[in-house]
Amino acid sequence: MLLKASIRRVAQKEITLFFASPVAWLFLGSFAAVTLFAFFWGEAFFARNVADVRPLFEWMPILLIFLGSALTMRMWSEERRTGTLEHVITQPLPLWHFVAGKFLGCVGLLILALLITLPLPMTVALLGDLDWGPVLAGYLATLLLGAGYISIGLFVSSRSDNAIVSLIGSVLLCSLLYLAGTSTFTGFFGNLSGELLRGLSTGARFESITRGVIDLRDLVYYLSLITIFLSLNVYGLESERWAAGAGKGSQHRRWRTVTALVVANALVANLWLSQVSLRTDVTEGKLYSISDATHRYLDRLQEPLLLRGYFSAKTHPLLAPLVPQLRDLLKEYEVAGRGKVRVEIVDPVDDPALEEEANQKYGIQSVPFQVADRYQAALVNSYFNVLVQYGDSFEVLGFGDLIEIKAGATTSLEVRLRNPEFDLTRAIKQVLNSYAAGGNLFDSIPSDIQFTGYISADELLPETLVAYREAITAQLEALAAESGGRFKLRFVEPEAEGGAVAERIREEWGFRPMTTSLLDDEAFYFYLTLEDDRQVVQVPTDFQPEGFRQALDASLKRFAQGFTKVVAYSAPQLNPQMAQFGMTGPTFRNLEAAITENHTIRMEDLSDGRVTPEADLLVVVAPENLDEKSLFAIDQFLMRGGSVTLVTSPFISRIAGGNLAMMNRVSGLADWLEHHGLAIGESLVLDQQNSAFPIPVTREVGGFRFQEVRMVDYPFFVDAREPGLNPAHPVTSGIPQITVAWPSPIELDEEKQAGREVVRLIESSPGAWTDTSMDVLPRVTDSGVSGWEAPSSTTSQLLGVAVSGQFSSFFAGKDSPLVSDVDSEDESGDEPVEVASVIERSPESARLMLYSSNEFLTDQVLGTMSSMTGAQYLGPLELIANSLDWAVEDEGLLGIRSLAHFNRSLPPLEKDAQLFWEYLNYGLAVLALIIIGLWQRMNRRARSRLYQASYGSAAAQGGSAA
Repeated sequence: MLLKASIRRVAQKEITLFFASPVAWLFLGSFAAVTLFAFFWGEAFFARNVADVRPLFEWMPILLIFLGSALTMRMWSEERRTGTLEHVITQPLPLWHFVAGKFLGCVGLLILALLITLPLPMTVALLGDLDWGPVLAGYLATLLLGAGYISIGLFVSSRSDNAIVSLIGSVLLCSLLYLAGTSTFTGFFGNLSGELLRGLSTGARFESITRGVIDLRDLVYYLSLITIFLSLNVYGLESERWAAGAGKGSQHRRWRTVTALVVANALVANLWLSQVSLRTDVTEGKLYSISDATHRYLDRLQEPLLLRGYFSAKTHPLLAPLVPQLRDLLKEYEVAGRGKVRVEIVDPVDDPALEEEANQKYGIQSVPFQVADRYQAALVNSYFNVLVQYGDSFEVLGFGDLIEIKAGATTSLEVRLRNPEFDLTRAIKQVLNSYAAGGNLFDSIPSDIQFTGYISADELLPETLVAYREAITAQLEALAAESGGRFKLRFVEPEAEGGAVAERIREEWGFRPMTTSLLDDEAFYFYLTLEDDRQVVQVPTDFQPEGFRQALDASLKRFAQGFTKVVAYSAPQLNPQMAQFGMTGPTFRNLEAAITENHTIRMEDLSDGRVTPEADLLVVVAPENLDEKSLFAIDQFLMRGGSVTLVTSPFISRIAGGNLAMMNRVSGLADWLEHHGLAIGESLVLDQQNSAFPIPVTREVGGFRFQEVRMVDYPFFVDAREPGLNPAHPVTSGIPQITVAWPSPIELDEEKQAGREVVRLIESSPGAWTDTSMDVLPRVTDSGVSGWEAPSSTTSQLLGVAVSGQFSSFFAGKDSPLVSDVDSEDESGDEPVEVASVIERSPESARLMLYSSNEFLTDQVLGTMSSMTGAQYLGPLELIANSLDWAVEDEGLLGIRSLAHFNRSLPPLEKDAQLFWEYLNYGLAVLALIIIGLWQRMNRRARSRLYQASYGSAAAQGGSAA
């Protein structure tokens, strides 16, 4: 207790002396002013448009060098200059009490300075979706870094009686430790030496913690730094107690030995822990950790999985710090794999055979980077790739797959790993799927499969279908033999038992009698189904024997785990004739690439009335004038229990001659959607919560005309975010924000939706309204604000919906549009193969998703949003990817897909609102300083009263004694 009291008294004395002089106020004021300036001006917080406080910590390693050195420069130097150091040395208390007290006094002042900055993260949390994990980690890193600099400053101050010399010495020593890990310094060395230097650097360790990963190695590094310099401080002061020439005594040797052991143990602890990875990921989405979804994929491994990182020793300075992060994450996969994952980190340049294998076998090529230093600019060919190999299947991730880039307000770039776990796990999923596709199909199906053929007797079937039945029966029996008894066959005649089976399959699945033409009175049944204990799937067929096995395998894969799903994709293609006249229509190359990342895509022409039999999902984007056969293809795919995603609206934009125009677009889906209880209004949704739109503005300055791009509020770009993005549904829960361009309102018919599950996925804010005008040109008033005014009555509008359950066919009770009304024969005289078949009812597994905008997935809109945010804009693409995964109940990657750093964008703010929040933080910092001043004044008065009371009591006792 005495020990704690003595250290506390020294710390309190130092804090009192701080506030008795301008030191404390200069330190706190400078700290607040520099951090606020760096946050709002240096890092351009609002222009950066990311809801995090990274700019708060960006300059801390440099700022604390100067402030920490200024804070400690007089600590021991002043004691030595004024002669009070001799008084301290002669005290009976151990000298380390004084060192610890001064250290805690300085750290206490640093904590006060950090408390002044707390309104900044609170402001960001009020404005956007702030991840508090990296914020708390950043404050911890700042406290540890500041404590390390303070310990260095105290040691340097103890070696000189000149405060200016102490200041310069502290700045130089702290700067050296910081610069050791910067790209400017490590660029002169290879990858291995660079990592060693970053391990010695205070700044690199600081960045590691502020990204949201608290690693035991980083904590031990800072604690070791503090311990070493405080120990050297104590030893330096203790040596001054010794008489001249008395330093050879046994006690003095013990001091040297103990100090040397403390320093040596601190260094050895860091060396030993460099091989150990014990860390906690405090980011909200566990961005740097292995999730349960990844564990599930790793549990499916039957053979060793190879994860090999190809990293060059000489690479771009912005990529070099990412190498140890990737390496640590790969090691996490190795641990999670429990012996089934092997990790290798190689430099192809060091091994020509390995480089040749990478180039020829895996298609891995080096990428040229322009690297410049103060002496020269050079072109460096560098590798930054990760190979994921399982059996004969492999995937390669390059730096374009692994990193994300955020352009700053100036020419600076911010480069981070995009979403490393998602990228690696997606690649693992793909190689697992590819490997499973080459093996026995039934190895991936968890339960037995029952095949049932609801086929009429031969005398009721056309001759073509009798031959077809014989051909597919042979294929089915062969598959049953291959399955080892897990594939069971059954044929049922629906007309048997008085037609009871026919009635049951009509009620349950909508199977109606078939005919070969509209004029044929002879009806029959020919339906094929697969079922397990969870679902029933109809096997689509075109009644051609050679295509049956492909359709059967595609249907079986819907029961399997680990197979890549097939997406039938229908979207408008670029019209070359329109492009010649400067008229551009929507293109969807980014969407196609996003679908291809996790699924096999099949370009679909719906006009033939069929969807490819191998399709698991159907995506129809911006359709136009769909005919009856196209509707029939969509309808019957849904009736077979498929999942349909529709992206459509009554309007579409056109750019002609540099002008933006809105045009009507008839999709042909209106009646079909209305049949299912859905309707898209013939109007556009405008929202007060919206994204900006870039427009050129000409202004005059001093007689000169300048044209600049100004970002103006654009209500037709609806900014949807929680709760408008349903936080309870897996499709939207992980997506922070989506801009829905030129949407229309979706209306639900509650009566027709009875019995189905309806989920509202995307909604506008309550400040939205609709307008039938197609005047969508961006406009701005003379005062520089949006030219659209919201009406007095606004309400939230539905823009995206998911409906699942049993649907009734739009063609129920109608004839199939695939069969001609003429009973014709082909040239050979055989009966036509076309069969009039309409499935009238879907199983419960059918799913329909509708998004009411033709534009929000176009390359043009995605490019516009990317240019405004300074980073690749992926929100809408992630929405569709999540929709497809949810539709086929493959939710493994849903939880980790949308965890990229720059996904947390700020909401749209007017200039006045931005100024309000900025000035509010300035005011709160001043208020905090005033509160600290009042608190210090109250403490000083309390101590004065206590002193006067003690003095008066002592005087009274003295008078009584006299």
